[in-house]
Amino acid sequence: MSSSCSGLSRVLVAVAIALVSTSSPCPQAWGPPGVQYGQPGRSMTLCCPGVTSGAPVSWFRDGETRLLQGPDSGLGHELVLARADSTDEGTYICRTLDGALKGIVTLQLGYPPARPVVSCQAADYENFSCTWSPSQVSGLPTRYLTSYRKKTVPGADGQRMSPSTGPWPCPQDPPGASRCVVHGAEFWSQYRINVTEVNPLGASTRLLDVSLQSILRPDPPQGLRVESVPGYPRRLHASWTYPASWPRQPHFLLKFRLQYRPAQHPAWSTVEPAGLEEVITDAVAGLPHAVRVSARDFLDAGTWSAWSPEAWGTPSIDHRDPLEQVAVLASLGIFSFLGLAAGALALGLWLRLRPDGKDGPQKPGFLAPVIPVDKLPDLHQLAVCHILCGLFWTNRSRHLGRQEMSSFGGDQEISMLRRGEVLCGGPWKMDRDGQMGRIFGSSKCVACRNPSALCGACVRL
Repeated sequence: MSSSCSGLSRVLVAVAIALVSTSSPCPQAWGPPGVQYGQPGRSMTLCCPGVTSGAPVSWFRDGETRLLQGPDSGLGHELVLARADSTDEGTYICRTLDGALKGIVTLQLGYPPARPVVSCQAADYENFSCTWSPSQVSGLPTRYLTSYRKKTVPGADGQRMSPSTGPWPCPQDPPGASRCVVHGAEFWSQYRINVTEVNPLGASTRLLDVSLQSILRPDPPQGLRVESVPGYPRRLHASWTYPASWPRQPHFLLKFRLQYRPAQHPAWSTVEPAGLEEVITDAVAGLPHAVRVSARDFLDAGTWSAWSPEAWGTPSIDHRDPLEQVAVLASLGIFSFLGLAAGALALGLWLRLRPDGKDGPQKPGFLAPVIPVDKLPDLHQLAVCHILCGLFWTNRSRHLGRQEMSSFGGDQEISMLRRGEVLCGGPWKMDRDGQMGRIFGSSKCVACRNPSALCGACVRL
């Protein structure tokens, strides 16, 4: 330990000895006047405060006439209790030889102090505070001596240490409280805290090394407000401000995390806002929500602050904003149009790329079960086939390679087709001489070879 630390220890020990020395006969520095202290199981010596040292006195318990120790004991103004215990606690009276009351002494038993438990925390990057508590209850009046110093810093080789200044007193705020505050600390430095617990039976010291970066814990954010967003039944707007204890500097900012939950729901949802406000977009419509927020150094130094007090808000129950309705309808229209366009494109590609089926038996067309044209009269059969095939004539005309297609009606003829050309979705059977005769009045059977066409069945003319 450095020389400064040794000097500090010597100062504290001297102060503790001075305080403890008052626990010798007739102490006056601890507690009310006339109170003396001892430890259970140890011998205890009481002194009569109203007489000079060595003057013979008689000792009695308060309220009793039994003599505890007479003036001829040879102990003068002192009363010795061997192995004091709890039954010896109480008030004692000392009288001179003439029976005059000279003093009243109260005995209180307890234990020497143990090393206190010390912890430190910084609410900002300029100041920090330390708190302490006894590691065991002494049962006696207790005082604390507090000081601090800046630790040595690593040298160039990482091993050498250079002396630092200090120590300085760590003022207790308020006086006598179990807390002291260090003002004007350096953020990148380390400090050694000394807390010494002193009571009438002794003293015990705790040394604690702290780094401002590691103990940084901001106070909770302030001014949390939660408001509904008109026209949006699932949104809440939350806003807050920096804690008053945090100095606003551009190089020392805070980041935040926000938690929210509906009423009577145990689980919290957590988000990390980018600033001092957040819009919750998945709130439960019509239910009140609890919201809380905490803060931390934006470079993750230290730890998160405690949560702020909860604030409550309920999403708006107004109707949806007209602009949002228009946006939703427009989106639905666009997706519907794209879906229809994709379906039409797929249907067109299927119609263009499907095989003609010249080489094998064909399956019935998809309208064959619906329109059984082979059941109709001869003239009507041809008319139905002509009308239905005409609906798809444009799409199929590129396959016809026809010489001429005359209008249907009366005695008009359908001109000859080259072999393999398509009419009504498939090639037609030819006469023995390779030509098609007149349609009207003919008893020849002309059939669509491609069953997938609209004519999809053998038509007798």
